[in-house]
Parts: sequence; structure tokens; C-alpha cells
Amino acid sequence: MSQKIERDHQRFRKIVRGKVKSDLGKYISRGEMIGKKGRDFVSIPVPTIELPQFRYGQKGSGGVGQGEGDPGQPLTQPQGEDEGGAGDQPGGHILEVDLTLEELAEILGEELALPRIEPKGKKNIITTKDKYTGIRQSGPESLRHFKRTYKRAMKRQIASGTYNPADPIVVPIREDKQYRSWKEVPKPDSVACIMYMMDVSGSMTDEQKEIVRIESFWIDTWLKRHYKGIENVYIIHDAAAHEVDEHTFYHTRESGGTKISTAYELANKIIDKRYSPTEWNIYAFHFSDGDNWGDDSPHCIQFLQDTLLPKLNLFGYGQVESPYGSGEFYEYITELLEKKDNVVASRIPDREAIIGSIKEFLSTGK
Repeated sequence: MSQKIERDHQRFRKIVRGKVKSDLGKYISRGEMIGKKGRDFVSIPVPTIELPQFRYGQKGSGGVGQGEGDPGQPLTQPQGEDEGGAGDQPGGHILEVDLTLEELAEILGEELALPRIEPKGKKNIITTKDKYTGIRQSGPESLRHFKRTYKRAMKRQIASGTYNPADPIVVPIREDKQYRSWKEVPKPDSVACIMYMMDVSGSMTDEQKEIVRIESFWIDTWLKRHYKGIENVYIIHDAAAHEVDEHTFYHTRESGGTKISTAYELANKIIDKRYSPTEWNIYAFHFSDGDNWGDDSPHCIQFLQDTLLPKLNLFGYGQVESPYGSGEFYEYITELLEKKDNVVASRIPDREAIIGSIKEFLSTGK
């Protein structure tokens, strides 16, 4: 019986997986998948899946299609203008299905045909540590469990009648000795750093920030599929750049000018201080509406080319369309596309473009 239940459960999950995969673009653009992500699971509202079945009515019950009826007669009882209130009929239901982030990453990779990422650097090696989990009958004397050994020896002497309470000497023999046991537990190192940079000047609206939030979640999900540990860095900038926490990153509203180079320079300082490129796989994503101050854009491109890009696995620039931004910085970024193979640029005019942008960013396999 339990095997049959397990088969039915697996069949149901396959149906749900197919439903999620077929509607992936809809879920991503609406952000439904990240409403309740918690630590390991994401709750995805899925319309109820009903198995086909025959429904029988009472014979001769009448009504349209059976028995007498007049042309133009409605299929349901007409409702008067004064009728209303709570209904007594069942409606549609939503079933929430929990999928792990690992499963979501697999679905994303399958749907977008994303290549596997080959990490670089020394920290791809997973270290191990010893965790003491039990007791053994043999082992080195340095791991002998004194309390357990003493109690075992005392029980043996009491049972054999050799224990004298007046002269309480307990002498353990070989069979009494107990030793602490251990097992090796894999201890993954943090091997990847994702740096998110966002323009928070007044031209970036809440809708643009929501697009960035959704896309960042899916970038995180895919990269975690290939790395045992991820560290995130969040940088916001207008005319100056600051490192902030995740909540501040998505909820800050600024005004004033925009100087993109300040974000790139701060990212470079953080890398030099905390993330050596020889040990870390570093990904940087910058989201902006493309407005930049004066002659700062040529400086940005030069700084990227000479200083920042050699330290990165991938640099992605996502231009989120804003009714207030000029968008001219995109043209500067495209100058690097043919020169550097670790640069990707993407236009994100609205939520419907998120899934295409994710594919542009992650299809490099870097």
C-alpha cells in the first residue's frame, strides 16, 4: 500500500513539475515563486489538477438540453437586481506546492537550455571535518570515554559480585572500554560571490526595482545549483556608491544625479579586500536605467576593461527601462561585447522580458 502511495505521489509531482515548467515565464514575470521562499523551499500556487471522471445526474430532471426548453432560455437561473450575498456553490481552488530550490534550478535550466557552469579557483575543493556522533568498542586511548567506561566496569563488577562498597575500587578491563566515534562531514567553503549593483536615483521606480528583485532571485537560484556556497554583496549608487544589506538594496529610494563609476570602483575595492579572484568565482550584475552623468561613461568603460573585468567570471549589465531615463549607457556597454567574452548586456523593458534577460546572462556558462 505504501509503495502505491509513493508511486502516486511521484506521479503527482511529475504532473506539477510539468505544469510549473510550461508556465515558467508566467510565474517568473509575476514573481509568484518568491513570495514564500523561506530557507529551502519556494511555495508555488498551482491551479488544482483534477482527474477526468464521469458525473451522473438524475434521470429526467429536465432543464435546457434535456426535456422541454424555449429558444434563448439561459443555462442558469436568472438573478434579480436585489439578489446577492454569500453564495452556496464551490469555487476554484489553488493548491500550493513546495519545490526545493534545487528543483527550481533544474526546471529553469531545462526550460532555458542553460549550460552547466564550470567553477574556477582553489576554493572549489570541499573540506571535511570530524564530527563525533557515537560510541565504539575500540579506538585510540586518546578518545576513550572515561565516564561510560567506568560505569560499564562498575556494572560488570556488581553483577559478578566482585565490587566491594567498603573498598570501591573499579578496574576496567578490555571489554569495558568505550571510545568516542566520529564520521567525516563535508564542509563546503563559500566558493562564489555575487555582486549586485543598482542605480537608485530618482528615475528608478518601484516597478523597476521589483524587476531587479525577481531577476536577482533567479540568478541566485541558478548559481547555487553549481556552487556549495554563495555570498552576496549589494551596492546602491546615485552620484555616490554604498554597500548595503539586501533589504536596503531593494527598498531605498534616492534622488539626484547618477555616477555609475562609483559603483564599479567600490566593487573593485571590495574584491581586493575580501574576494581574491584566485580563490573566488565572482559575478557582478549592474542594473540601471542607463542615465549617467557627463563624461563618466567613457571612464566606466575604461575602468571595466582595465581593472574590473579581469577579476570577474561574468559581468552582466541589465538596463531596466524607465520613463525618465535616457538609456544611453547601454550603447557604451555594447562596445565591450566584442572585446570581452565575460560581458553580457540585456535590455529589460518590463516583467515579460525577465526570462529572456536571465537566459542572456546565464547562457554563457561562465
